[in-house]
Amino acid sequence: MKTEKLRQNVHQLLASQRLAALSTSDKGNPYASLVAYSFSSDLRFIYFATTRATRKYGNLMSQPRVAFLIDSRTNQVEDFHQAAAVTVLGRCEEVAEETKQHAAELFIERHPYLQEFVEAPTTAFFSVSVDKYIYVSRFQEVFELRIADASDTTP
Repeated sequence: MKTEKLRQNVHQLLASQRLAALSTSDKGNPYASLVAYSFSSDLRFIYFATTRATRKYGNLMSQPRVAFLIDSRTNQVEDFHQAAAVTVLGRCEEVAEETKQHAAELFIERHPYLQEFVEAPTTAFFSVSVDKYIYVSRFQEVFELRIADASDTTP
């Protein structure tokens, strides 16, 4: 698959879903959480929010490498032939209050019902600098999109 087509497929999948499984690490033990997310149009960043009192927040403070899983499954048999999934790998950091306006606006535009949550003083807003996307379709076609160098894909 050509890079531009892969970018379109990744963008379309991210745009079609509202939630992702976020994987963090707790002293070497994996930990998964369901989070609402948004993303930059150039696919370089994923954004999400969490309360500072959560386990995921503590994990992110001690180990900023994360993975997201976003997929199109519908829990139907057809998913085995039609569903697509993307794993997003990157490095996460809390966005400083003075620089979060643009990213928070993207997030709230996508999730207006979470505006109060995002603006609460107990909420941390995060940005993930994406290293790469691993796109899987039909459970067997695997393509990689590296964001840093936008290199072509390999099955």
